[in-house]
Order: sequence, then C-alpha cells, then structure tokens
Amino acid sequence: MAKRKTPKVDLKPRAEKITDKQLKKLQNVAQNVNQTQAEIGMLETRKHNLLNLICGMQDVLNSMRNEFKKEYGTDDVSIIDGTIKYNENDNNEANKKNNDR
Repeated sequence: MAKRKTPKVDLKPRAEKITDKQLKKLQNVAQNVNQTQAEIGMLETRKHNLLNLICGMQDVLNSMRNEFKKEYGTDDVSIIDGTIKYNENDNNEANKKNNDR
C-alpha cells in the first residue's frame, strides 16, 4: 500500500469553551479548594497560638517547681491535694535541718 502524501485533515471543529455545566462544576470545586485552604490557614494560626500558650504555661510550671525545690527541698508535689513527697534520704536531711533550728 502506498503512503499518503497529503496530511490527514481533521474536519471536526475544535471546541472554544467547555460547557456551562462543566464550568459551574469547575468553579465550584475551585471555590471549595480555596475555602478549605483558608480554613487550614486559620487552624494553623490557632494551633501556633495555642503552642505558644503552652510554652508560657510550661515556663510558669518550671518556675514553680524551682520555687518548691528551694523552699521544700523537693519539687515532687501532688497536684491533687498538695502533699509533698520526700525521698527517704531527703526526708532525714530535712528533719535534721528543722531540728537544728
């Protein structure tokens, strides 16, 4: 069979635009993507603020632990009722200090 010397011509016209139904669906999906990305941004900002808040509270907690350690010789304190838990060795040393006064 001989090869064709003239190129094939596509007589079917090319579409200029998508259909209105496709355009509405495309716009709706793009709008949902943008809205979801904006919500993620707001959540990330809130998360960042909360993480900073936690850091501040941990600093206060560490400061309190240092104060307890200076005042009571230990920072092992029950959060429920405020009971101080001394180690066996620390308890004897604390009693000696109190008796020496």
